Amino acid sequence: MHENANSLVVLDFETTGLSPNNGDRAIEIGAVRIENGVITDKYQALMNPGFRISGFIESYTGISNRMLSGAPACGQVMSEFADFIGDDNLLAHNAAFDKKFLDAELSKVSCEYNGEFICSLLVSRRINLDAPNHKLGTLVNYKNIPSDGAFHRALYDAEMTAKLWLSMVDDINQKISHDFVPFSLIQKLSKTAKKDVSKLLAKW
Repeated sequence: MHENANSLVVLDFETTGLSPNNGDRAIEIGAVRIENGVITDKYQALMNPGFRISGFIESYTGISNRMLSGAPACGQVMSEFADFIGDDNLLAHNAAFDKKFLDAELSKVSCEYNGEFICSLLVSRRINLDAPNHKLGTLVNYKNIPSDGAFHRALYDAEMTAKLWLSMVDDINQKISHDFVPFSLIQKLSKTAKKDVSKLLAKW
C-alpha cells in the first residue's frame, strides 16, 4: 500500500440507481492509476446488470440498454477490476457512494481489496473554501482544469477527479515541510474541522 497520496487508483461507477441495498447494480466502471503524480494506466468497462435500466439513467449517463445488452456481466468485469486495483489505495469523488458499490459488487464475486479509500469531495471542502460548491464539474472549473468530455461517464469522471486530486495535493504540498504528501495526512485532513486544517498542516 502506497503511503504517497500521489500514488493511488481513482475510480468512478455509473449505476442503475443510488443503493446496492435496493438491488441497484453497477453498469460502468472507469478508473485511472496515478503513480507519483502521473496517470500511468486506465481501466474502463460497461457491465450488464441483468435487467433493463430506466430511461432516466439512460439519459443521465448516456449509456443505453442497447449498449449494455452486449456487455459482459458485472461479475466478470469486477473480477478483472479487482486485479487492476492490486494493493493500491483508492480515491473517488463522493467516495461513500463508490465504495458502497465497489464493496457490494466485489462481495458477489468473493473478491476484496487491501487499499484504503479517500474522498476528494471531503478534502475539497477543507481546502477549497471559496469554491461555490464541491461538485466535480464545479471544482474542475474552479481550479481551471482543462476539460473537454462529458461528465457522468465513468472514465471521464475518474480522469477529471485524478486531475483535481493532483491539483489539491499540490496545494497541500506547498503548506507542509515534507517531500511528498502522505496518504495518512490526507485521511486525517478529511476528518478535521475546517477551522483546524491550517493548524494540522502547519504541524506536519
